[in-house]
Amino acid sequence: MKNVQIPYELFVALLQYHLAMEDDYAEDIRRGLEEKLDAMVRHELYAKYKTAPTEEEREQARWEYLDRRGVPESFRW
Repeated sequence: MKNVQIPYELFVALLQYHLAMEDDYAEDIRRGLEEKLDAMVRHELYAKYKTAPTEEEREQARWEYLDRRGVPESFRW
């Protein structure tokens, strides 16, 4: 099983939401978890780009990674 690290502020918001039953943190939690998920997906794409067995798979993963990062096509090699 893998471990996932989250920012301290997100951890506190999760505690407040679940243990103190404060619904004010729901939007912050949603946004923080979405950011973390995006970061994890970008990391997986980067790792796939670096370790893919064929040049075609590496190039496809590289383009998908750059798309997710928001790099314009004019800046790509």
